[in-house]
Amino acid sequence: MTTPVLRASALRRRFAHPSGDVEVLRGLELSVHGGELVTVSGRSGSGKSALLALLGGFDSPDSGRVLLAGQPIDGAPPWHTCAVLPQALGLAQELTVAENVALPLRLRPGKDVVEDRVAQLLADLGVGQLADRYPGEVSFGQQQRVALARAVSGRPKVLLTDEPTAHLDAGSTPAVLRLLRRCAGEGVAVIVATHDDALHAIADRRVRLADGVLSAA
Repeated sequence: MTTPVLRASALRRRFAHPSGDVEVLRGLELSVHGGELVTVSGRSGSGKSALLALLGGFDSPDSGRVLLAGQPIDGAPPWHTCAVLPQALGLAQELTVAENVALPLRLRPGKDVVEDRVAQLLADLGVGQLADRYPGEVSFGQQQRVALARAVSGRPKVLLTDEPTAHLDAGSTPAVLRLLRRCAGEGVAVIVATHDDALHAIADRRVRLADGVLSAA
């Protein structure tokens, strides 16, 4: 058995609340291998986004640890190692759509043909015609696809996505499904927090987050 690319062990996370601390994650365990697409379901407020923040190094657990390629995460890894599509998309408003997608490629070592990869990803997601526009000039659903293109452009080892189809219409969703499935086919460990049955249908494995722990769904 190969070593998981991403492994969470005994994760606990609590948050302060006026009526008392709320423990969102209670000794959670998760292992994901390269080439595997795993979806995480659970009701709103169950801790899916909190889990992704811990896996991506944007937050620290109260106890437990996250290993990325066998090494403990200490802060957010570089995007060519672990890329994230958050619900708050975080696109740079002063950059064009194409410039946003190109950022991870320009920051990572290597000799990627930046313009060609950016153009291909935008075309694959049906937003190629928006390359020269700014994020504020396109719809939120289009911004979401741009942010996904940015996340995958640097060919990360791990891709974390939080509700990647939440703001898409039925005609736009299939392109996102194809891209996520293709990333897994290229060896990326893909973790998707979602309520969307279309995403669960293409997953290699579906887990459910409830009462702070994960179980097979």
